[in-house]
Parts: sequence; C-alpha cells; structure tokens
Amino acid sequence: MAFRGLYEHSLDSKDRLTVPSRFRAALADGVVLSKGFDPCVWVHTTEEFEQLSDRFLSPHSPFGRDARQLRRRFHGGSFDEKLDSAGRIRVPKPLIEHAGLSGPCVVIGAGEYLEIWNAEDWAKQEAELDSSAPEIAEGLAANGASE
Repeated sequence: MAFRGLYEHSLDSKDRLTVPSRFRAALADGVVLSKGFDPCVWVHTTEEFEQLSDRFLSPHSPFGRDARQLRRRFHGGSFDEKLDSAGRIRVPKPLIEHAGLSGPCVVIGAGEYLEIWNAEDWAKQEAELDSSAPEIAEGLAANGASE
C-alpha cells in the first residue's frame, strides 16, 4: 500500500495517536516507529522497516564507524508497536521529544511510510517545500530518476 495524504490528529493523554482509518488494515500486523532524519516520527510496517534496513544498512560493514553510528541511530531510535482496538498507536517519549509532538499533530503519507509531525513544524516545512520543490525536482531530474 502506498501511504498518501495529510491528516490532522493529536496525541491523547496517554501519548497515543489515532491512525487514519484508511491505513489501519495495512498496519494491523504491527508497526515500527522511528526517528526521522527531520524532526518527525517515521511509521513503517514491520516488513518495510526490515527491507529498509536490509537495503541501506546491511550492505555496509559494521567495522566502519559511519555504518555503526547509523545502525545505532536507526535501530536504537526505533520501537515496535501495535495498533490497539481503537486504531491508536502509542508514541514512545524519546520520539515525542525528537519530533516536538505536543498538541496538534499532522500525519503525512510519504509513500512507503507515514510521518508524524508537530503541526506548526509541518506548516513551516510545507511552506519551505512548496517554494523549493521545483528546484529539487530539477536537480533530481538532472541526476537521473534512480536516486
């Protein structure tokens, strides 16, 4: 399933976020929540998270410092969760702090995964992205579609 769209939600008093209903079936077998490289939380299916690790981390030797550091950040900042009966996932404190989640949140489809953003931070990111998207697209097109 491709995750698309933008949805407004909030964390409840127990740090749970309601997953948009259209994505619940795809996430029913469990999710991995992790630190995004931006101030957001990534939400992957367990299978997609393993594929991401296999594709981008496993090929690099753990004898290399950069590979070890990225593995630590990627796996050490990740948490296995399951949707509860109401379609919510608990967001662990380290991820809440990483993304500055409090009050309104935005859940954004990013293709293979979802991102959870603080609503104010997303508004700034979206404005920046809207102004730079044509330039980014041109740069990617010039370097080939494989990146």
